[in-house]
Amino acid sequence: MKPVLLITGGSLGIGAACARIAATQGYDIALNYRSSATEAEAIAADCRAAGSKVVLCQGDVSDPAAIADIYAKIDAEFGRLNAVINNAGVVDQTARLTDIDHARLRRMFDINVIGAMLVAKEAVIRMQAQGTGGVIVNMSSAAARLGSGNQYLDYAASKAAIDCFTKGLSDEVAAQNIRVMAVRPGLIETEIHAKGGEPGRADRLAHMVPMKRKGTAEEVARATVWLLSDDASYVTGSTLDVTGGR
Repeated sequence: MKPVLLITGGSLGIGAACARIAATQGYDIALNYRSSATEAEAIAADCRAAGSKVVLCQGDVSDPAAIADIYAKIDAEFGRLNAVINNAGVVDQTARLTDIDHARLRRMFDINVIGAMLVAKEAVIRMQAQGTGGVIVNMSSAAARLGSGNQYLDYAASKAAIDCFTKGLSDEVAAQNIRVMAVRPGLIETEIHAKGGEPGRADRLAHMVPMKRKGTAEEVARATVWLLSDDASYVTGSTLDVTGGR
């Protein structure tokens, strides 16, 4: 019986790359997306071609009712859950703190922090009930270390919260053989830069990376899927930078 992996925000970028790689590694996949249905269907088709059973789970992780629906579908279609890549997240237009309002902060933290925590909560409930352990990988960002002043201060703060949450949750559940880690991508070529109003940002800042290049979603995904594997069986509470040295 194949292990079942939930990927939130799985229709684009790093989430989509994780799905494709996980499919080749023998996972069945619950693929969550919010609005990119066409893209999600294309990723699902790729994963099915690699031999995976894929169940599409539409839902906005900022909505607790939508999270409940996602897990109800997983329960009905698979009856088990072995791993989660907690990838769903948002960024906003570049701005200084003095230009950021409450509505933007509320959206940022509802999705990037509270949504991720509630997704992890439901995973832990199931993993503990199964009694066979499990793995949760939370998607953080190098911004959690760098602060992203004058750019995405609120996004960076939300990812710093994810780092703290990762360590705390890992301590809570380690005795049940549930491992919890985070991955911090650096300057990666994905759609997130365009969503922040700077489609050329990765190219513009690549010179600041010690490796002198931007990274790819696939490079982040390979590290993430490795953390899910038995090869990382003694790794928990850690945060892995995939940043080209930045």
